[in-house]
Amino acid sequence: MKIALVGTGNWGRQHARVFSAHPQVDLCAVVGRDPDRTHTRALEYGVPGYTDIDEMLARENPDLVSLCLPNQGHFEPTMQVIRAGFPLLVEKPLVFEIDQAEQLLEAAGDRFFAICFNHRYAKPVRLAAEAIASGRLGEIVFATWRFGGEGASDHPYANLIETQCHGFDMLEHLCGPIKDISAEFTRNRLTMALSLTFATGAIGSLVGSYETSYAYPDTQRIEVSGTAGRLLIDDTVRRFTFNSAGSEVGEVWEAGYFNDFDREFHRTFDLYIDAMVQAFIKGAPAPVHASAGLRALQLAHAAIQSFESGRRVEV
Repeated sequence: MKIALVGTGNWGRQHARVFSAHPQVDLCAVVGRDPDRTHTRALEYGVPGYTDIDEMLARENPDLVSLCLPNQGHFEPTMQVIRAGFPLLVEKPLVFEIDQAEQLLEAAGDRFFAICFNHRYAKPVRLAAEAIASGRLGEIVFATWRFGGEGASDHPYANLIETQCHGFDMLEHLCGPIKDISAEFTRNRLTMALSLTFATGAIGSLVGSYETSYAYPDTQRIEVSGTAGRLLIDDTVRRFTFNSAGSEVGEVWEAGYFNDFDREFHRTFDLYIDAMVQAFIKGAPAPVHASAGLRALQLAHAAIQSFESGRRVEV
């Protein structure tokens, strides 16, 4: 399948890396805003470079367009590709405003429209999903997500929308729908603590920040506890731990000596892209539909409403 890439930033390089290496993908073009940067990236991967999306679409006619752009610059280029009639993959966050997300999904209709929530494809997360699905945890009673690092943006709720969207998606992926939210933020809104209730009756928390460091060990952690057991995920790809209730002996997964693939965070994107490519070729739905991006945005805006109103908000 022919895939064109819109975006020449740091994560856009990961898109180019994965598409150019995939045996069933022909990376056919790169589109960027800056001519020099676009030329350099296109030359690096041996593909044509463009600074105009419509020109690229007309000349290359890709099977799918992948968009990897600055976080607050998603709406117009995404709508441009949708209106041109092409299937697409977009990076998170879908957008920052709910009405824009709804416009994109309505315009796309039933076409293939994927969003990159690649955390789902980490080995510890897959082990966690299997443990929960097989009933090893029993009834889930609480779940927590914590993720902090550096970040800079002129949007007042940037960390919540562009980074903690992974937290919302992961908590619902493992534990089901969130029913309501109560939120607290620091004065500058760069750090937050959310109290959650799930539709099942379980409770949870989400703590996030742009005032800490990705360099710290254990900067990201997921804990899910049930009546029959508990699981932990450390740093997304580093470690998975399961303990049965009442047992002092646990099960631990960590990547082995030669298993560089599963210990590297960027490889979660390789796995996600392979799942997306296989689904597209088979005519199946996107493995993570863009509607998951709308859902994360709805949860984020419920948190904003809770903080600004001082009350708990149903989603």
